Amino acid sequence: MKGRYDTLRTVDLPNSVPVPLYFDPRIPGQDIPKGREKYLFQEFPTKRPKNIEECAFYTIGQLAHLIRTQQVTSLELTTMYLDRLKRHGPTLECVVTLTEELALEQARRADKFIKTGRYLGPLHGIPYGAKDLLAVQGYKTTWGAMTHKDQVLDETATVVKKLEEAGAVLVAKLTLGALAWGDVWYGGKTRNPWNTEQGSSGSSAGPGSATAAGLVAFAIGSETWGSIVSPATRNGVTGLRPTFGTVSKTGAMALAWSMDKLGPMCRSVDDCALVYSIIKGTDGKDHSVVDVP
Repeated sequence: MKGRYDTLRTVDLPNSVPVPLYFDPRIPGQDIPKGREKYLFQEFPTKRPKNIEECAFYTIGQLAHLIRTQQVTSLELTTMYLDRLKRHGPTLECVVTLTEELALEQARRADKFIKTGRYLGPLHGIPYGAKDLLAVQGYKTTWGAMTHKDQVLDETATVVKKLEEAGAVLVAKLTLGALAWGDVWYGGKTRNPWNTEQGSSGSSAGPGSATAAGLVAFAIGSETWGSIVSPATRNGVTGLRPTFGTVSKTGAMALAWSMDKLGPMCRSVDDCALVYSIIKGTDGKDHSVVDVP
């Protein structure tokens, strides 16, 4: 028997290979309304501050108003958040990879669209971070583990794609406890910005810490068992752990196929509702996901 297990362990089975059976969250015979309701997001009229760095702690509603009214450019916000990530990231140990080249490219594109009258919506030009179990083509996806610290996956997670289509700007891949457990990763222990003697809890350690510290406008975390709600509580941010089967996990590290969920970590309930409205829905690849209004 041991020999059979040893043989199985030699099989190269990429994370992207789906399981032969999948968990359908619908109750047999359950009728889910068709169609998709548009989320009515409300901007918060805001004036540009004298110091752009004050925007680091603004809600998406405030930032969206500044960008749409062209008081602030996406490039300004992106540069500001990148500077804060470089300045405070090492202390908080919350950053795995800065996606600076991609971020500046996305920010310039967002500003170009605005100037030509093309506005993609409330996330247009808004910088964010993604937990480093979400694949981004051309960048490392380490899963927080020493054994995978140089891993590069040839795909981009559906959630990241949806956010890009909505105009959001990816500035960093943020830490997670090794293999999505806790707040200790191969580079250290992610810190709570309110008390750096404490860890940030996990496993969405980086998203919680970075959002609380004003290093990103919002972040995407994941939860199998408490990994969004626990760091949200520890770091004092608002986290939304969506119902299983509403957000595609394509391109995300699998921990438990019937329990894994992806969701936003933000500064407010409104922000979480907005981001969720963008990332939810099917993609034709994750068969456990159903469209909900």
